Amino acid sequence: MTGRVTFDFAGTSVLVTGGTSGIGHGTATLFRDAGADVTVTGTRSEAGEYDTDLTGMQYRQLRLDDPAAIDEFAASFATLDVLVNNAGANFPGGLDEKKPDGFEASVALNLTAPYRLTVGLRPALRASTAAGGASVVNLASMSALRAVPMVPGYGSAKAGIVGMTRNLAVAWARHNIRVNAVAPGAIETPMTRPMMGIPEIRDPEIAHIPAGRFGLVGEVAPTIAFLCTEQSSYTSGALFIVDGASDCY
Repeated sequence: MTGRVTFDFAGTSVLVTGGTSGIGHGTATLFRDAGADVTVTGTRSEAGEYDTDLTGMQYRQLRLDDPAAIDEFAASFATLDVLVNNAGANFPGGLDEKKPDGFEASVALNLTAPYRLTVGLRPALRASTAAGGASVVNLASMSALRAVPMVPGYGSAKAGIVGMTRNLAVAWARHNIRVNAVAPGAIETPMTRPMMGIPEIRDPEIAHIPAGRFGLVGEVAPTIAFLCTEQSSYTSGALFIVDGASDCY
């Protein structure tokens, strides 16, 4: 018999950026089903423009390429218990990340923007009365730990996310705010779905995963959720790797 973990986040306010698909949506759904008051962000004008089920969640538009919009969005929160920095993408605007402009755009979207949002939300996080303190969970990536020549900007930004996590964990500990990161490996999401149909890309990736398969969103979201519980109140500045042992291989 395999054990199962259940969560109770009743009365907890949660913000998941990029919560309309993939890992972000799976995480938002877990929090919603555990009783949390969940807000998700996306780039489209309305929740109805997405095919995913956002029932029971508040949807708000947020463009991470607009610093003024980020500042205004952050200022609208009086209190917040959990922030999950999930939103991001490679090849922003279709730019080649191997070229300086594409590299810069990717770092701005995947590192600078979440840092700006997190710092902007610090007053709201400090106002949290959650048991164990407020929690920030940043989504890193295995590209933070190994070379990804096709998307060097994305990989560098995700490595920066790990550094950001550690620095904020130290700086904000006195404010009872914990900051951790989760680095998923190859996970089945809309972003990775195109590569699944290209054997030349898919097969070498799977060959590098001792577990022999891509992971599932439902295998990442619980790790994120655990880092927001009272039981993880002494865990801060940590990087949790969820990758089927590919980092060991």
